[in-house]
Amino acid sequence: MTAFRWPAWLNAIGLMIASFVGISALSLQARPDTEVVAVAFPPWWSTQDVFSAVASANAAFVRATAVSSILVVQPDRSNGLERLREAGAWLTIDPQSVAACFTNKRKEI
Repeated sequence: MTAFRWPAWLNAIGLMIASFVGISALSLQARPDTEVVAVAFPPWWSTQDVFSAVASANAAFVRATAVSSILVVQPDRSNGLERLREAGAWLTIDPQSVAACFTNKRKEI
């Protein structure tokens, strides 16, 4: 009986994807003193869930993006980023780095 073996190139691709995600997460991460951040919530959350989480973190809505689970907000001055993470945010990202990819000029609120 022959055991199944991964192709060698699949390991290299897995490492490449993992390093890309890690470097992106570290380089796009918002600084603690940032006034405005883009916040990524779980993609299966409804728009209502996302806005409720932002409101519960006492953050002010700035604008929406093309992806409904990513919003640009102004966190509260006292532990705003921590409150957003406690409300369910996966990532807090520098909004300028997200603007080019996730801006929907036709979307109105």
